Amino acid sequence: MSTDTQTPAPHRVLVIGSGFGGLFAAKALSDPSVQVLMVARTGHHLFQPLLYQVATGILSEGVIAPPTRDIFAGQANTTVMLGDVEAIDLEERTVSTVTAGEDMVYTYDSLVLAAGANQSWFGSPHFAEYAPGMKSIDDALELRGRIYGAFELAEIAAAAGREEDVRQLLTFVVVGAGPTGVEMAGQLAELSKRTLRKEFRHIDPTSARILLVDAADQVLGSFGDSLAGKTEIALANLGIEVKLGRMVVDVDEGGVVLQSMSDGAQERIESRTKVWAAGVQGNPLGRKVAEQAGAELDRSGRVKVLPDLTLPGHPEVFVVGDLAAVDGVPGVAQGAIQGGRHAADQILRRLRGDETGQAFEYHDKGSMATISRFRAVMKRGRLELTGYPAWIGWLAVHLFYIIGFKSQLATLMHWAVSFVGRDRSERTVTEQQVYARLALEYLGDDFRKPPRTK
Repeated sequence: MSTDTQTPAPHRVLVIGSGFGGLFAAKALSDPSVQVLMVARTGHHLFQPLLYQVATGILSEGVIAPPTRDIFAGQANTTVMLGDVEAIDLEERTVSTVTAGEDMVYTYDSLVLAAGANQSWFGSPHFAEYAPGMKSIDDALELRGRIYGAFELAEIAAAAGREEDVRQLLTFVVVGAGPTGVEMAGQLAELSKRTLRKEFRHIDPTSARILLVDAADQVLGSFGDSLAGKTEIALANLGIEVKLGRMVVDVDEGGVVLQSMSDGAQERIESRTKVWAAGVQGNPLGRKVAEQAGAELDRSGRVKVLPDLTLPGHPEVFVVGDLAAVDGVPGVAQGAIQGGRHAADQILRRLRGDETGQAFEYHDKGSMATISRFRAVMKRGRLELTGYPAWIGWLAVHLFYIIGFKSQLATLMHWAVSFVGRDRSERTVTEQQVYARLALEYLGDDFRKPPRTK
C-alpha cells in the first residue's frame, strides 16, 4: 500500500522595489520554503548615498548600481522581474505592473512594499525643470552634464567677451543643507578648485561661486549644534556661501529667488545650474495601499504602519524603508536595511508557527557626511568625530555596504584617483544626458508607453 505525499507549495513573497529595503528583505528570505519575486522599475540596485559622486564625475554609474539579477544569481528561490507597479489589490492579493506596454498581474501570500520615496519640490513640481533632484541614475547623469557643461559654456562665453553670462554659468546653487546637499556643495568646490583648475584658457574655474541654501537655520540639522557649526565653518573655508533661513520661492532657467524666513525679503541669484537636494515624498503606491487599509499618511506621504511594520488589518503586508513612517527611524539606508530584515524575519516566523507581531527595533548606527577631501563629520550616540578620522570612517562604512566585490574594488580605485590625485575618471557627458528627461516629459505618456500591438 502506497501513500501519496505532497510537498507543500512554497510561500509566495512579492517584494516591490530593489532599494536597500527590498534588497535586504529578499536576501534574508533565502529559505527554500519561500518563493521570492522581486518587481522593480529598474534592473539595478542603487546605492543612493553615492549618487552625488556620479554627478560630479568621481564614480561611474555601474559601480553604484549593480544589476539586481547578478546579485540574486546564486539565490535559487528568487526571481527578478522588471515592472512599474500601477496597482495593488489588497483583498485579491494581486499586484499589477506594466513594462513597455506589457501588462502583468502577480499574486502573493506576503507582500513587502519597499518602493521608496521620490524627490519633493514642496508643492512646486515645475521647479524640477531647471533644478533636477538626485534620486536616480538618470538624475545623476543629467546633473553631470549640466555641471561640466556649465564650465564649457562659460569658456565659450568668456572667449566671446560675455562676462555676465560667465558669472551666471559659474554660479552653482544647491538647495538643501542636509547630508546630500552638503556633500554635493563640497564636491562642486573640489571640482572647481582642484580638478578643473588648470584646464581652461579663458575662465578661472576656481572663481566659481557655490551657494548652499536652506530654509532651516543650520546645516545638517540632525547632527546637533556642535557638528552643524563645525560643518558650516568648513564649508566657508572651502569658499562655499551658506545661506540659511532662506526659502526658494521661484526657479527659472536663469536663476532662483530666495525669500528670508525672518523678514520676507527676497533675493535673486543668477545661476544656470541648480541642484535640488531638499525634501522627499513617499511613492504614490503608499497612498494606494493606505486608502485600502484605512491607514494614515504623514505629511511626506509615508504610510503610518503598525509597530511590526505591517498595514492595519493586513498582517501579510509589510511597508519598509523610506515609504514607512516610523517614529525614531530616519530615512536613511540603515533604516531600510533593518526594516527589510525585520519583515523577512516576521514572514519566516509565521511559516515556522512561531509567535509574530514583534515591534521593529531600530538600532542607530550613526550618521555621517563628507564635506570635502579628508573632511567629514560623524555622529553615533555621544560620539562625535570631525575631519580626517570621520572621513576614514565614512570611506570604510560606504565601501562595506556597496554590493559586490568588483564594485567595492572599482570604487576604491576611483577614490584613489580623485582623492589622492586631483583627476576624475568619469567626465564623459553628452547633450542627450541633459535634455533627455525634459524631452520625454514634453512628448508625454503616449511616447513612453506605446499601446501594445497584438
